[in-house]
Amino acid sequence: MATSQYDLDHIALAAADTTPVLRFLTGPCSATVLWGGQGIGFRPMQVFVGTGIEGMKIELLEPWAAEQNDFLERFVARHVHGPHHLTFKVPDLAVAIERFRGAGFKPVGIDLRDPEWKECFLLPKEAHGTVVQLAETNGGDFDYLDRSAMLEAIRRNGAEGNPRWWADPAAPDGEPLVLQHVVIRSPALSSALGFFAGMLHGHIERESADRVELSWPGGAAIAIEEHLGALPGVDRLEIAGLDTEVEVLGTRFAPPR
Repeated sequence: MATSQYDLDHIALAAADTTPVLRFLTGPCSATVLWGGQGIGFRPMQVFVGTGIEGMKIELLEPWAAEQNDFLERFVARHVHGPHHLTFKVPDLAVAIERFRGAGFKPVGIDLRDPEWKECFLLPKEAHGTVVQLAETNGGDFDYLDRSAMLEAIRRNGAEGNPRWWADPAAPDGEPLVLQHVVIRSPALSSALGFFAGMLHGHIERESADRVELSWPGGAAIAIEEHLGALPGVDRLEIAGLDTEVEVLGTRFAPPR
C-alpha cells in the first residue's frame, strides 16, 4: 500500500561484485539480509542495518542482463563502485512528477506502467550530487510499523530470494549496529535543505551552522553538511556502534559525528 507521505526508503550502493560490502554489513555491523532478486540491467538485494526500533535499509546493486539495459554497467565502468541513488516512496507519483516539474525540475526515466512499482529519477545535477529515485508502490515491501516482527520472521525463515544470487553473508559479530544517517556533502546548505526538506518533505531534527539532520516517517535519516567549494554528493554513512571509519567499495562507513 502506498504511504500517505514521502518517505526515504533506502540508499543504494553499486559494484560489479558487492560481496565485500555485504560481508562488512552482515559481519561487523550484524545487519539482516531482507530480500533480493533480478531486474532488467541489474540485480538488487537489500539489508537492514539496525534494530526493530531504529535503522535504515541499504540496497546492493550489481549489473545484470546489461544487454537489455546497460545503465548500471555504465555506472560501474565510470565510477567502479560507490553510492548510486537514494529512493523516496511517494503516495502518488504522477502528482509528485507534476509538483517537481512545477518547481523547475526535469524528472527522467518515468515509468508508470506497473501498478506495483511506478518510478522516475532526478539526476545528480538537480538532486545535489546524487541520483534520487521517486517511487510509488502498492505492495511487496514491509511496513515500518511492523519492523520488529519483520526482522524476527526473516531471522527465523531466511531472506526472500527470487532468485537468491548473492554470496553467503558473514556471521554477525554481535548485536546489530544502527545506520543513523546518510551524510550528504553540499557547498550550499540552504539550497540542499530546500531540496531535501522542502521538496522531499524531510523533517528537521537538529540544526547547526554547518549541519542539518532530517528524518522521514520510516526512521531513515540524512545529515546535510556544508563544505564550501566541495562537490555535492553522498559523503559517508554514519553507523552508531562503529569504532573507526572504514571504506568498502568506495563507500565510507563512519561513527556518528
